[in-house]
Amino acid sequence: MKRLQSLIIGIVAIICVLLFAVKQLEHATGMAGAKIVNIYNWGDYIDPELIDKFEEETGYKVNYETFDSNEAMFTKIQQGGTAYDITIPSEYMIQKMMKENLLVKLDHSKIKGLENIHDDFLDLSFDPGNQYSIPYFWGTLGIVYNDKFIKDGAIASWNDLWKEDFRDSLMVIDGAREVMGIGLQSLGYSLNSKDRGQLQAAFTHLKDLTPNIKAIVADEIKMYMANEESPLAITFSGEAADMMYENEHLHYVIPEEGSNLWFDNIVIPKTAKNIDGAYAFINFMLEPENAAQNAEYIGYSTPNEAAKKLLPAEISGDTQFYPTDEMLTHMEVYEDLGPEYLGIYNDLFLELKMYRR
Repeated sequence: MKRLQSLIIGIVAIICVLLFAVKQLEHATGMAGAKIVNIYNWGDYIDPELIDKFEEETGYKVNYETFDSNEAMFTKIQQGGTAYDITIPSEYMIQKMMKENLLVKLDHSKIKGLENIHDDFLDLSFDPGNQYSIPYFWGTLGIVYNDKFIKDGAIASWNDLWKEDFRDSLMVIDGAREVMGIGLQSLGYSLNSKDRGQLQAAFTHLKDLTPNIKAIVADEIKMYMANEESPLAITFSGEAADMMYENEHLHYVIPEEGSNLWFDNIVIPKTAKNIDGAYAFINFMLEPENAAQNAEYIGYSTPNEAAKKLLPAEISGDTQFYPTDEMLTHMEVYEDLGPEYLGIYNDLFLELKMYRR
C-alpha cells in the first residue's frame, strides 16, 4: 500500500512539474490562450492604471514586456520567438517592418475611435491610409536647461550647445540617429541625409562639441537633470516633461533651426495570436479619457484631439510640447535609411563616442 501511495504521489508530482513547465512555456511564447494580450512597448510608456483598467473592462490579462530601442524590438519580432499581439514602433521602423512583411494589415471596421485622431497624424508618408498602424504618441527632440545655471534665452539653437561657456556641461542622449541628426541640422542639412560629404561634415562638427559633453547616457538623463547634476541636456519632449515636473527650474526648448518630429504608432505583428485582444487594446487607447490620462502621466503629446481637449490648459497650450504649425514646418521625420546608411550613421556615432576626451 505504501509503495502504491508513493507511486501515486510521484505521478502527481511529475504532473505538477509538467503543468508548471507548460505554463512557463506558454508565457514565454505568448501563447497562453485567447484571454492573454501580449504587449511589447517602450519602458515607462503607459500609465499602469490603464493596464488594470483595460483588464477589468475587457476581461483580458495583459502580459507586458518592454524594449529600449526600435532596433531591439525589430530583432525580437523578426526572430518570432514570442507571439506579441501589440507593439509600438516609431515611424521609420514601421516602414521597415512593412517592407519585411512583419505587420498585420489592419481591418478598420474593427477599430472604434479613429475619428478622435487629428487629421495631421493620419495618412502620413510612412503608413499611407494607416493600413498598418494607429497613432499613439508624438513628440520632438530638443534641449532642456536649468535656469539656475543658464539664463532664459541663452539656448535657442542647436549651435548654442557649442558655446565655450558650456564646457563639460551637456548630457547627450545615447542614439545615433539623434546625435547625427543634431550635427546635420546644426549645419543646415537634412537629418535623413545620405550625402557622405554632409555626414562627414556633421561628424567633424560634432567632434568640436565633445569638450562640452559631460556624458552620453539614456534614461539617466532624467535623474541627472532633476537632481541638478548638469545644467543642460539633449532629450525627448516627454522625458523633458518628466524632468520639469520634478524640478521647476527646468525648461524645454525646440531649436529654432528645426528638430526631429517623431511618431510612435500601435501595430499588430504578424506573429500575433490574439488578434481580437489586439483590437480591443487599440480601441481602448483610442478612447479620449484613456488617451488623456496616458498623455498626462507619460508627458508626451497625444495625437488624439478629443483627448487633448481634456488636458489642463497649461499642458495643451504649451507650444514646446504642442508646437504651432509654423514651428512644425522646420521639423523632419526620420526615414528608413536602409541598412547601408544606417550602418554609416551607427559607425560615425560609435567613432564619436570613442573620440570623446
